[in-house]
Amino acid sequence: MKKKLTPFSKLLILAVILVGLGFAFYHFKDQILPESANDIGSTDTDGEKVIKIGVVTWGGYAGGQYFNEGFEANKNSRFYKDYGFMVEFIVLDDFLASRSAWKTDEVDLLWATIDAFTTEVKGLEQFEPQVIFQADWSRGGDAVVVNRGINSVKDLKGNKIAFAEMTPSHTFLLWLLDAGNLNYNDIEAVKVASAIDAADLFKKGKVDAAVVWSPDDADRVAKVSGAKILQSTKSASHIIADIFFAKKEFVDKNKADLKNLFRGWFKGAAEINSSEDAKRKAAKILFQGLGMDEEFFYDAINNVRLCTYGDNMSFFGLNSSSNVITGEEIYNKMEEKYRNVGYIDEDIQNWRTIANPSLISSLSDLASESGQEAEGQKSFTQVTEEMKTVEAISTKQVSINFPSGVYSLDENMKTIIDLQFLDIAKSFANSRIRIEGNTDNTGGRQTNVTISKKRAHAVADYLINEHNFDKNRFVIIGNGPDKPVASNATSDGKAKNRRTDFEIIK
Repeated sequence: MKKKLTPFSKLLILAVILVGLGFAFYHFKDQILPESANDIGSTDTDGEKVIKIGVVTWGGYAGGQYFNEGFEANKNSRFYKDYGFMVEFIVLDDFLASRSAWKTDEVDLLWATIDAFTTEVKGLEQFEPQVIFQADWSRGGDAVVVNRGINSVKDLKGNKIAFAEMTPSHTFLLWLLDAGNLNYNDIEAVKVASAIDAADLFKKGKVDAAVVWSPDDADRVAKVSGAKILQSTKSASHIIADIFFAKKEFVDKNKADLKNLFRGWFKGAAEINSSEDAKRKAAKILFQGLGMDEEFFYDAINNVRLCTYGDNMSFFGLNSSSNVITGEEIYNKMEEKYRNVGYIDEDIQNWRTIANPSLISSLSDLASESGQEAEGQKSFTQVTEEMKTVEAISTKQVSINFPSGVYSLDENMKTIIDLQFLDIAKSFANSRIRIEGNTDNTGGRQTNVTISKKRAHAVADYLINEHNFDKNRFVIIGNGPDKPVASNATSDGKAKNRRTDFEIIK
């Protein structure tokens, strides 16, 4: 005999079903809803979604600010017209204040440079920071100015050098010292709060060199007698990379809007890169948002590479044919460098933990758009005789021990080149490199000169064929036994003389 359910039983069963459906929806909503339905806006202004981006006074973010038609959230923005959300750029030049704003959700995306990010990422670990796109490469925005008598990196030894600690200025200095076979202890470090302070100390004659921002480099050269620019990121073109990071939770909840943020930003960057009118308009927008002089910001934009979709594919290692140094390579190298000089003393998150290239890789439709390709490799003119003797900016000595009479590279030699010099070749990508082969004094001089030149050629051929460098970039010299760095009277001295010198030349 069937029993009828009581009204209470029916309500109880209904409640159980609703709870079960709610549980299922909560745990499987990402599969049930389309991506855009999951997105949660950062902030609402009159019911409109606003993504807030923390920036500093710098020309490298012009692509986004140009596409946004200014710094303020506004409905004239192409982000709003094309994609339905607003963007606000908030200027946070104070470093600590900017990090506090990010932690408390006052901004959703925040600037950093991937080199210096290694020194702060541990302190952000609880917020699960994700590096989501690259905005620019510095191309003259950072420079080392020096007094009369300092003509190469080796001349920095023992001198006072002012720089802003744990910033791109610090990074640039560490790379330059490495390229010149110097280390941190070879200089007298004068640590200051900003590159502006470093420039001021140099102008007052209190230091022998300083790492400064453009246009302070040109200003100090003009105002300090005998001063000159030793090196800048015009030639050291792939060291300082501006990126933006966000919390993993924010990325997961706003994927569709972030893709469109990047899409619009990259379109803005491509327009500025290819159009003088667009560049002038961008400079005006930066002037309106940041103050100072419009020409200052025009020069600032000329001192960066505004990154496109293709550049980001290379930066995140998603382009197998690229020979550009990747974000991962810079991040790992700078962890090592900052650890060696005492700024990192514990384990930090590995690159795979902090990098999120998924949004960039999903924008494959941009690959066919004009202006979205990766920046091309610098084309070098043919080598001249003058380049064989021109003064070197820096010299990196690498010991590649060839057996007697041998000039071909084995796998171990290739590994030594990759470990000790490849990153410098990639980072100083706009610089010409002179490769000088050297031997000890065993055997006849002319034979040694011939062998040393063939060895230098073998190194260049490896870099050209395996790493896709322009063949005209390399100047080949065979010194034979003529440039010893140690005594040939001992086996140890002979070993030091059997070396390959990599020189960055003017």
